[in-house]
Amino acid sequence: MIPVPAALESHLQGTVTTHCFVWIIRRKDGAALGFTDHDRPLSVSGTTCEPQTGMTGSEASTALGLSIDSAEIEGALSSLAIDRADIERGLYDGATVETYLVNWSSPREHVLLRRSTVGKITRADGRFTAELKGAAAVLDKIRGRRVMRNCDADLGDRHCGVNAADPRYCAEGRVTRTDDAAFLAAGLERFQPGWFDNGHLTWTSGANAGKAAMVVSHVLTGLASRLVLRDIPGDPVEIGDRFRIVAGCDKSFAQCRAKFANTVNFRGFPHLPGNDAAYGYVSDDAEFDGGPLVP
Repeated sequence: MIPVPAALESHLQGTVTTHCFVWIIRRKDGAALGFTDHDRPLSVSGTTCEPQTGMTGSEASTALGLSIDSAEIEGALSSLAIDRADIERGLYDGATVETYLVNWSSPREHVLLRRSTVGKITRADGRFTAELKGAAAVLDKIRGRRVMRNCDADLGDRHCGVNAADPRYCAEGRVTRTDDAAFLAAGLERFQPGWFDNGHLTWTSGANAGKAAMVVSHVLTGLASRLVLRDIPGDPVEIGDRFRIVAGCDKSFAQCRAKFANTVNFRGFPHLPGNDAAYGYVSDDAEFDGGPLVP
């Protein structure tokens, strides 16, 4: 049960009420932004909350037990307080959103209804939608290792052990031709096609400098390399933009051995029989010699 201040409780029990909702977004960098569905600014919990920002909230419910509560907030990216570039840089990832019920005729009378964490943020038609997760969502996260055939490490992290800065696995490139999420680049001539499939690209110059992207495809087109990104960059890619790219890894045992010679650090279980083995049957062309399923 949420404790309601006596003054606000008395007001809500009256015949006529003057209440509204307020959302305060607290980012990890310390910035706090306030929004309200009221028609004038309100000061709540030390934050000035802006009116008429296009901010709306979905229906939200709070239940007893460990069920995961979720809600959504939606707002216009044209708002000066919320910058598209900040969203794309991840400044709102993991931010805390506080939802208040406020007596707008006396803003000191307010109550914190819920505190949520920003999850997935999507953008469409010039608007953003942020998914909010309650405290119980933390219990839904995977802890520890999972038993699966593919590796659960990321290339270059402390579990993987591969040096991602090794010239064999990374390179500097320059854009020579653009086409939305695909572009031609120079500087990757010494690498064979597909070397950067599933790789990571970081822009080092241009409008997207500092932003990262995932590479879907790497093929050779004449003397240039054609790279296809998973997502279209937030800002246009221009000829001459420079980037740093790291080799891709599909997290399979075969690629870990052949491409990186790093099987000693492989963090999957490729030899563990799966459902395909459990539901298999004896046939004349199968070998049952006790050898590994994955050579």
